[in-house]
Amino acid sequence: MKRTERVGAMVQILCQNPNKNFSLNYFCDLFQAAKSSISEDVGAAKKAVEYTGLGRIETTAGSKGGIKYVPWISAEATEALLKELKEKLSDKSRILGGGFLYTSDIMFDADLVRRVGEVFAKKFVSSEADYVVTIETKGIPVALMTAHMLNLPMVVIRRESKISEGSTVSINYFSGSTERIQKMSLAKRAVKPGTKAIIIDDFMRAGGSVKGISDMLREFEVEIAGVGVVIASMEPDKKKIQNYFTLLHLGKVDEDSGEIAIMGNEEILT
Repeated sequence: MKRTERVGAMVQILCQNPNKNFSLNYFCDLFQAAKSSISEDVGAAKKAVEYTGLGRIETTAGSKGGIKYVPWISAEATEALLKELKEKLSDKSRILGGGFLYTSDIMFDADLVRRVGEVFAKKFVSSEADYVVTIETKGIPVALMTAHMLNLPMVVIRRESKISEGSTVSINYFSGSTERIQKMSLAKRAVKPGTKAIIIDDFMRAGGSVKGISDMLREFEVEIAGVGVVIASMEPDKKKIQNYFTLLHLGKVDEDSGEIAIMGNEEILT
């Protein structure tokens, strides 16, 4: 293979496997090339990825070292994402009863959730988490894409236990949005004690579900390394959790006038 062909293939492989280490020998065997040639290819791949703003390629020395691609969404791309989300969510036809918004089409849009996952991955890349955890259902795509970008397993907490999950632990939690007691369950095999987890969800009003997830993980002796939500309601002002990262703040939703107040989290861009 020519160098340009090797570099192109290398970038493709690395970008398809974010935060996964590949040894230099892997590419030597794949391309049937000497280490010196592969080292030069890595240098060219680094420049290409950084120049195009796709992220960065990192190399580490030692027996456990290697080459990996780290996704890195720019401030400009993040700003464009927030603008697109705001425009889509400002459509008055999305208003549902009780001041809720229809968001299923957005949360299941593969391109949008990939970019949202990149924002969360950039935020939590240094968290040293072992899992990305969410609760079914609409938070699953965003959590899965975040897990993919961080090269972590995703864990889904169920609202009802399933026989296919084996032995489970169930807890009751108080939902801040519906003002009632609800139940969630997690398989005993899903996580290990002494690990860390990032919680990802699509929407948060009072924070009841996220607090329930936190309480569930503490039952398993799992530390919370961070919380990310796509949309956080500005009301109520006092949430059941305090430390969280959001892309959008949802203000007043007026069913009569069709007015939707939604703002991007400007702190992301600083």
